[in-house]
Amino acid sequence: MKVAVIGATGMVGDVMLKVLAERNFPLTELLLVASERSVGKKMTFKGNEYTVIGLADAVAARPNIAIFSAGGDTSLEWAPKFAEVGTTVVDNSSAWRMDPTKKLVVPEINAHELTAEDKIIANPNCSTIQLVMALHPLHKKYKMKRVVVSTYQSVSGTGVKAVKQLENEIAGVQGEMAYPYPIGRNALPHCDVFLENGYTKEEMKLAREPQKILDDRTFSVSATAVRIPTAGGHSESVNVEFENDFELNEVRKLLNEMPGVTVQDNPDTNTYPMPIYAHDKDEVFVGRLRRDETQRNTLNMWIVADNLRKGAATNAVQISEYLVEKGLV
Repeated sequence: MKVAVIGATGMVGDVMLKVLAERNFPLTELLLVASERSVGKKMTFKGNEYTVIGLADAVAARPNIAIFSAGGDTSLEWAPKFAEVGTTVVDNSSAWRMDPTKKLVVPEINAHELTAEDKIIANPNCSTIQLVMALHPLHKKYKMKRVVVSTYQSVSGTGVKAVKQLENEIAGVQGEMAYPYPIGRNALPHCDVFLENGYTKEEMKLAREPQKILDDRTFSVSATAVRIPTAGGHSESVNVEFENDFELNEVRKLLNEMPGVTVQDNPDTNTYPMPIYAHDKDEVFVGRLRRDETQRNTLNMWIVADNLRKGAATNAVQISEYLVEKGLV
């Protein structure tokens, strides 16, 4: 089982390697791949030293699986080249997500749709993954009509430059800016670029991707995405209107039974999800469960997950595990 990690020297690539090691992924050969400027760099995985190679060399090596986390342009250019030589690509960028010929996969929800013919598989947006993990069991039971989500997203979702900006601001150091404004002691209602409709790309990902993952266009999602000065972990305030009524105890039970979801919901003990507790964990945490008292059949909840793990690296590795387990690669 030959596995290539594309973008191995980046922030998500680093977490990808960590997750592969922690989960004891059954690889026999590992290729660490990055852009030309990183070729020749030495990296360590499970105590062994590896030399970073370029994309052309990685294609020539014909890995069984290539996990991409190197940006959309790289994925658009190189994923088909890997697919042509028989490699199955699991892509973490937005490049293929809404392509009708590609599957958008959260393993706990729709991995069963994958076949050996799926050579390019899309990993959803980090904010989408944690949202649909909580919505999926509730949608099956009560049928969603409309979801309104506001996100509180960590700077790690932007990348190394943004993390450094926050660290510099905390330390009182002038440095390179990843954002058009300071992020420390601030909140930026601006994740990704603005589109013609006034929404950002991040907000439109949240509107479109859940419909594709859940294979249902009958519900709608309206999103506002906000960047906040946390170093890791995305949070979401979610208001969901169902066609059918619900009992809160049953909602808690359904969420507790959903693989990969942990309910933290006890106001009496100040128990609720927070990024500081989600850090370095693979679960999606859900709490602040309460009925919307202004509208029928409507639930409020708060969802938190580590955006670099379940929101990116862990989900991609889980897809790869499924492919191996089912003999699809």
